[in-house]
Amino acid sequence: MRIRWFLIALLVIGGIVNYLDRNHLSIANTTISKEFGLNALQMGLLLSAFSWPYAIANLPAGYLVDKFGPKRMFAWAAGLWSVISMLSSLANSFGFLYAARVALGIAESPFFTSGLKVSERWFNKTERALPVSIVNTGSQIANAIAPPLLTFLMLTMSWHGMFVVIGALGIIVALVWLGIYRDPTLQEQILIKGAEFEEAIRPKEKQASWGELLKQKNTWFMVLGAFGIFYTVWVYLTWLPGYLHTTRGFSLSQTGWLAALPFFCGIIGVLTGGFISGKAIARGIPTITARKLPIVGGALLAAAAVLPVAYVDSTPLAITLLSVGYFAAQVPIGVLWTLASDIAESNQVASLGAIQNFGDFLGAALAPIVTGYILNETGGNYTLVFLVGGVLLIVGALSYGLFVKDRRASA
Repeated sequence: MRIRWFLIALLVIGGIVNYLDRNHLSIANTTISKEFGLNALQMGLLLSAFSWPYAIANLPAGYLVDKFGPKRMFAWAAGLWSVISMLSSLANSFGFLYAARVALGIAESPFFTSGLKVSERWFNKTERALPVSIVNTGSQIANAIAPPLLTFLMLTMSWHGMFVVIGALGIIVALVWLGIYRDPTLQEQILIKGAEFEEAIRPKEKQASWGELLKQKNTWFMVLGAFGIFYTVWVYLTWLPGYLHTTRGFSLSQTGWLAALPFFCGIIGVLTGGFISGKAIARGIPTITARKLPIVGGALLAAAAVLPVAYVDSTPLAITLLSVGYFAAQVPIGVLWTLASDIAESNQVASLGAIQNFGDFLGAALAPIVTGYILNETGGNYTLVFLVGGVLLIVGALSYGLFVKDRRASA
């Protein structure tokens, strides 16, 4: 069934466009802050404006994807976030741009839950880690190409033109998705899921609300663990270009290429996590344990790489450590979504994934603000920025490693 891999490929393209939309503000960080007269804390607030509404909107988004399916929800999301991106090009003040970023966060919230739902419908449990990881590479490809690509667009057509071009790409993705996507037929479900199919056609219980899921211990430790890991990921996404420009002394064009290096490593990291998890299951390791191996190992390795950056004077060594740190921080990413589909019942998959993603983007929302505050108070010193990020990576590893368990049998 080649169609299912074609759908995964289309989701990867959607993820690339999705993350280019998220990243264009961080690429234009120093340009916009200068144009609008913003200090580091104000820029941190602007960089976090996407993440707060995104985190909150993930709760109803997951429920809606479970209820209405990925075809409609993803198409609506892609079309809406693209229009918002293009309208953002008209911003002429902090308030206008802040409001546009809030709207963008809400519009993009159904993307990853839609991708998780597609993987759950088109792949069985033993196969699912790979397609989920592949979908997550879309964001990492975008992170890698965003610094040079968006810097080029900004230097040639201003940041306003950059916003319009990336928004237009999303409209194309939405139209293609509407024309291509379909759910698997009954015969395809039997072929895909085999022994799982009997459970799949069993009369479904009433769809669980996210409020019911919040009563479960696993949910809270998944939220805490995701918070710790994604906090540091979003320090990279929002402040790495500024760090290279202001602290390491690179020009804007040089920053575009150097900032891409850790993100290229992140592409390999996402695929590595899915590979490790799949191999562990093939060797007979229990599914939940197989998911936790790359999550915990990746977070601990990332912490070991990020913490020393605070005390490194050598620029090549600092960039090497940042690249290793981002590679390792991305090893858990695809597996986190697969873990949600393994722990949740079939009618709760997108909902639990969305709640976990709520934790992700609480970290993502705080990272730019806390970083901006630290830089404002220390005169632009990044030492405490890296220390906080490293400690939170350890918190994330411990949360998943010690407290997230398969509790369904005991229940």
